[in-house]
Amino acid sequence: MSDKEPVLALREALITQLTGDPALVALMGGTRIYDETPRGLSGVYAAFSETRLRDWSTGSDRGHEQDLAITIWSTEGGVRPALQVAARIEMLLHDAALVLDGHRLVNLQLTASEVRRDERANRSRVIMRLRAVTEVVVSDI
Repeated sequence: MSDKEPVLALREALITQLTGDPALVALMGGTRIYDETPRGLSGVYAAFSETRLRDWSTGSDRGHEQDLAITIWSTEGGVRPALQVAARIEMLLHDAALVLDGHRLVNLQLTASEVRRDERANRSRVIMRLRAVTEVVVSDI
């Protein structure tokens, strides 16, 4: 059995999926997906936001349900660049067959998205909320 934390396992698989897509990388001007946003960034970039983890175990299998958010920020061009990136991310992740270290992805769905404008910071953002269900992989060793 893997002792890999389910949130980290899913996050690593999401980053691999997203940074491996040339169209998304082109829209963002590079592989600009972060766990924590570096200071002073401009353009379009994405960062993982809050994650809620719940036990989803059954009598025979250990599993987890994760509600997570990815926030896409746009500091130039209004909200349009952030919406374009969000649409591409949704296409790449919806029901994706991602490989997780120590876990199996049962399903991954976009559950909601929200567009906001921060006038003081002069930037826009799209918050994508996703739901993932994973099972712990048990090895036969």
